[in-house]
Amino acid sequence: MKAAHFSSQELAKVLSHYDIGVITSAAPVLAGNARAPKLVLHSQRGTFLLKRRPHGKEDIRRVAFAHDVQKFLAKAGFAVAALVSTTDEQSTMLCLDRHVYELFEFISGSRYNGSVHAAQDAGLQLARFHALLLSFTPHFKPLDSNYHDNPVVAAHFKMAAKLVKPKPNQDITRLLHKLAAIYTAHVEHANAVGLSHSAPRIIHGDWHPGNMLFSEDKVVAVVDFDSLKIAPFEIDMANALLQFSIVGSRPNPADWPAYLDEEKFTSFLTGCRSYEQSPRFDPAPVCDLMIEALICEAIAPIAATGTFGSVSGFEFLKMIYNKCRWIEKHREKLDALLNG
Repeated sequence: MKAAHFSSQELAKVLSHYDIGVITSAAPVLAGNARAPKLVLHSQRGTFLLKRRPHGKEDIRRVAFAHDVQKFLAKAGFAVAALVSTTDEQSTMLCLDRHVYELFEFISGSRYNGSVHAAQDAGLQLARFHALLLSFTPHFKPLDSNYHDNPVVAAHFKMAAKLVKPKPNQDITRLLHKLAAIYTAHVEHANAVGLSHSAPRIIHGDWHPGNMLFSEDKVVAVVDFDSLKIAPFEIDMANALLQFSIVGSRPNPADWPAYLDEEKFTSFLTGCRSYEQSPRFDPAPVCDLMIEALICEAIAPIAATGTFGSVSGFEFLKMIYNKCRWIEKHREKLDALLNG
């Protein structure tokens, strides 16, 4: 798929709504969603990041809610990029020609280096994120659906069965059936151990290394707030633990090993618990939720295309199945860490 980009006319029209001085240079950002073009702009007033939201991510209420959260966090000194308002309407969201644009003050940082110390700080920042937002009053209601007990997952399994093109020796029907059974079993267990009674709150919804910038081992910016939801804290914690402990260094995701990195798992937990006002969470459903998140996040793109990027849908789901089984087999040890 060809990456989206800004035309020169579009860029001139958009920037006319901001007062950032004369642009001295502009460079595209290639990382991230190819449907959402981004430019780093150097001007007389500083360095900025311009983003055009992709189609499907332009809901005005959701964008406004995300901006309210980011502005609240910025005021509290949390690590977020400051939003820049337009000069005419003093809005942090520019709606123009059926597109929605955002301008941020640029924050320099590097990708996650994979260290346990960086994982620990990411855990601390998650706890701080949740503690700060307890005093935030939203003006808009975000989504409340997430990967837990989501009826869309069943529909995705049916769609994937039609689109995945397995090799002659690959039984996709059997694999999908096993994954569906695993998902259902862990939904039921998570609810049975009390998740359904956990208080809902604002959660980030996508707390993972790719949505953060680091300086050495410290988080200097959380850069994506598109997945904000209302859900129990355990939903955020389980997905974050998964994202920071999953092992996937090999080029082909189908070759990723089944195990989780227990040292990073523990480091993330340590960081989260080190924050004095860290919210309490119920450890009982966390392993169930990690498995639900694995399956839900994997099956959605495969249901749309039959593949996961350039990887065979069957091969990717087989890897997900192996990871789910590893968590099940090592649950006693993981639960002990969660209760530590």
